[in-house]
Amino acid sequence: MNYKDALKHNIFKIISQSANQLDLDCYVIGGFVRDFLLNRGLPKDIDIVAIGDGIQLAKQVSKNLPNKPKVQVFKTYGTAMLRYDDIEIEFVGARKESYSEDSRNPVVENGSLQDDQNRRDFTINALALNLSESNFGDLLDPFNGVQDLQNKIIRTPLDPDLTYSDDPLRMMRAIRFSAQLDFKIEEISLKAISKNNHRIQIITNERIVVELNKILESKKPSVGFLLLEQTGLLDYILPELMALKGIDEIEGQRHKDNFYHTLEVVDNIAENTNNLWLRWAALLHDIGKAPTKKFSKKVGWTFHGHEFEGSKMVYQLFKRLKMPLNDKMKFVQKMVFMSSRPIVLANEEATDSAVRRLVFDAGIFVDDLMTLCEADITTKNPKKFNQYRNNFKIVRDKIIEVEERDHVRNFQPPISGEEIMATFNLKPSKEIGIIKEAIKEAILDGDIPNEHKAAYDLMLKEGKRLGLTITSQK
Repeated sequence: MNYKDALKHNIFKIISQSANQLDLDCYVIGGFVRDFLLNRGLPKDIDIVAIGDGIQLAKQVSKNLPNKPKVQVFKTYGTAMLRYDDIEIEFVGARKESYSEDSRNPVVENGSLQDDQNRRDFTINALALNLSESNFGDLLDPFNGVQDLQNKIIRTPLDPDLTYSDDPLRMMRAIRFSAQLDFKIEEISLKAISKNNHRIQIITNERIVVELNKILESKKPSVGFLLLEQTGLLDYILPELMALKGIDEIEGQRHKDNFYHTLEVVDNIAENTNNLWLRWAALLHDIGKAPTKKFSKKVGWTFHGHEFEGSKMVYQLFKRLKMPLNDKMKFVQKMVFMSSRPIVLANEEATDSAVRRLVFDAGIFVDDLMTLCEADITTKNPKKFNQYRNNFKIVRDKIIEVEERDHVRNFQPPISGEEIMATFNLKPSKEIGIIKEAIKEAILDGDIPNEHKAAYDLMLKEGKRLGLTITSQK
């Protein structure tokens, strides 16, 4: 292979010239080289290692670029970054690292390229291409990373026990790369992750969530979550999921393993949407089942109210992991809270009234809710699977029909509070809320159409029932 093909972009020539002007050797290393060899296209970020001052090299490159991009310097880390042609380029001097037991932040010293490659997390990320003018495009592969790429293996350059203990985030990264690339983690490396799983506790929740998101965004997220479970990392990260694992049996009655069921649902949802937060909803849709599980001699195992309990747990989980507590969290909460509603409709006759209420409560997210519920079909019985799918299709068709007629997805009451106040000469009072609620319920029940005239007539009727006097009438 001609590795110079990876360096066709103009930026590499400019970096090479800049390094030559400073009499430095430099290399492009890591993900850029890996992704080129995997034919994954030009990444949006490039890592450059200089044998010397990486910050100085970044400034020289900026001088030589036509638009003189701003150089961001991170003195704490000894790195610098600039953006060119929608690509983020990070520069760092070659270094060697040593770690203390209670931190993943290393003590850094200047080092050689070999030192820098030794400190890389995996052999496939230690690949480097020479950018010096005399050896431009030469590959440096001290750990047989190319062979590991070909064999689809995740392996550490040095002793995995030391690699993972030094920086425990690498355990998450190993699993994330396995999920993203469909690579196998080397057996020795996998055992080292299990041995060091407790070390994940020194990693910030924010960094852990970045890796969780990438696992969830992979083509088949269950690959990553099964590895997290197998290595014991999931016990520390998402104990709510681990609580779903296992099957209890009393008097010959068993329930399904809700952990493995959940992973099937996540894989199903991943086939149908790239929406990260809907994937989170799939991952968490049953977390309320562990605390609500009960056995009754009459009906067997029950999980009454697990959707409500689960929606409360979503907030607690997001807060603990320092995830956003904004509309994204509220979306996941709503999906978890409503996750059984379409299932009930699909198993019964979907009346107009029930469908109207579903659309009203789900609002603009009703399609996401239906996608989640369809992903929740994990039965291996082909007859039952087709029956459930057909039932959901009936509900979807009914939603379209009701929505076209009644417009309740973005429900705005045909009668405003101001109009009620003007009609009955009212100041803000509970009567206004009573009338608005009566109109809303009548529309959702199908007693009146979602139109102003019908709502106005009902307003007058309700006002009379409440003993209000009409002072203004259209």
